[in-house]
Amino acid sequence: MAEYDLVIRGGTVVTGTDTLRADLGIRAGRIAAVGERLEGAAQLDAGGLLVLPGGVDTHCHIEQLQEGGGADEETWESGSRACLAGGTTSVVSFSTQFKGAGILAPLAEYRFRAQQAMVDYGFHQIITDASDEVIWQQIPQVVEQGVRSLKVFLTYDPLHLDDRGFLRVLAAARRAGALVTVHCENYAAINWRTEALLAAGRTAPKYHAWARPRMVEREATHRAIALAELVDQPIQVFHVSCSEVAEEIARAQARGLKVWGETCPQYFTLTAGDMDRPGFEGAKFMCSPAPRDAADAEALWGEVRRGTLDVVSSDHSGWSYAGPRGKRVNGVEAPFRDIPNGVPGLTARLPILFSEGVGKGRIDINTFVRITATNPARLFGLYPRKGAIAPGFDADLVLWDPAKEMTLTNGLMQHVMDYTPYEGMRVTGWPVATLRRGAVVMRDGVVQAEPGSGQYLARGPYDMIRPRGVLPDGFDASVFA
Repeated sequence: MAEYDLVIRGGTVVTGTDTLRADLGIRAGRIAAVGERLEGAAQLDAGGLLVLPGGVDTHCHIEQLQEGGGADEETWESGSRACLAGGTTSVVSFSTQFKGAGILAPLAEYRFRAQQAMVDYGFHQIITDASDEVIWQQIPQVVEQGVRSLKVFLTYDPLHLDDRGFLRVLAAARRAGALVTVHCENYAAINWRTEALLAAGRTAPKYHAWARPRMVEREATHRAIALAELVDQPIQVFHVSCSEVAEEIARAQARGLKVWGETCPQYFTLTAGDMDRPGFEGAKFMCSPAPRDAADAEALWGEVRRGTLDVVSSDHSGWSYAGPRGKRVNGVEAPFRDIPNGVPGLTARLPILFSEGVGKGRIDINTFVRITATNPARLFGLYPRKGAIAPGFDADLVLWDPAKEMTLTNGLMQHVMDYTPYEGMRVTGWPVATLRRGAVVMRDGVVQAEPGSGQYLARGPYDMIRPRGVLPDGFDASVFA
């Protein structure tokens, strides 16, 4: 009788720390051995390929519920297909809250929809209304269901929380043992700039970037860190767009605070200039924070190398360009304020980061694995099940051809959107097969998984996000407020 269900032979195994030629033995969906000359009931030849941990994307909006009914265009089935095609096997997406309502009913609905997933999945819980019932009663119940991260927006109508609301969420997370993730931009400053731009007749998509310059992101990041320090609550700052913001995070880390930073492929590859394309075309590249310039993009690679930014997620928040609910929902003459912003990126994340990072010598292959799999799995409580290649981990793996050259097209993305902002980009390095829990679920671009085969990833307590126990004057206000 064969010792393993499947043996992956002849590949170069890459982890966040090591690169070695080895076989992998898989049993019951988990990695059972890393060694030489292993024997299994089935074999998969990885000769000439890298064997990487399946990608872990901890910031993506898939079939997110919308107020008034319905959900985002990207369904759990189509989003899963896009993930598997690009080498991502686990995601953390968002259950939302609508102002004046609770969080339990939307979470139940979201869990029902997610049963169509083909990737393994967990949830963040968005908090938009820090009512007493939500803060004191419902957040603990959600955390008990394995949703161990809360999301706060410091901008956007109708998602915005003021500082007091943010403090209440930080305190609730501290009591419940959850991480808080934050969209950091200054709400009032953006609205003030937007009103002035529109009054001046500056309405085109490019003025989206003018409405939210670097300092509104930097200020909100500084404020979010200060309030988190006041409460002694760990946070992650989402989608950092420039080194000015990363420097705020680095200062906090140097003081010993539990503050982590994330960025996204769009901030390495897109610029504000893309939003200045003719006509309405610039709408395709609108996301928040806005892409900056080429110098900012290059500086972000330095922040990744220094470890200030240690997770790169997709922030997949796609809207079709021409669809009835997409970028043109308010017409092609709509001012930038009224254009849905967000870009798709589930499939493109790993190929872009490999090509632009590893292929161009900006980072090494082990850093690539850390920022796309190991670090997000650790930070969000999925480790030691996800994010690495070692005995006991789920056999979530990607066979990667480091020399394969591809031109990105929307057809390759396999998402539901009608465009990709990366159309025509040349990349070197491409996933040729994806395994999820030991089963081949994508080969040569063809996704073979069945809807509903993904598993919910409930997350329990873990030490990484435990508060430091350092409070101003030693007073824990979170017990009372």
